[in-house]
Amino acid sequence: MRYIMLVIWSALLVSTLNYVVSSINNVPLDGPAFTKGLWISLVVSVLLLIVDAVIPKNSPKEIGHQE
Repeated sequence: MRYIMLVIWSALLVSTLNYVVSSINNVPLDGPAFTKGLWISLVVSVLLLIVDAVIPKNSPKEIGHQE
């Protein structure tokens, strides 16, 4: 469920960004531009999953605390 919501949110946010930028540049948001935005949202989702895998899960409770 977490992965599905990640893809949905990234698709919504990238599509919103795509719409705003195309409106500012006065470019029509047609089929190829919309599908390119969806592909970019999938890439963003994969990058977020990679960042989540790289960041350690257990963070130290205090700075300088040695166990």
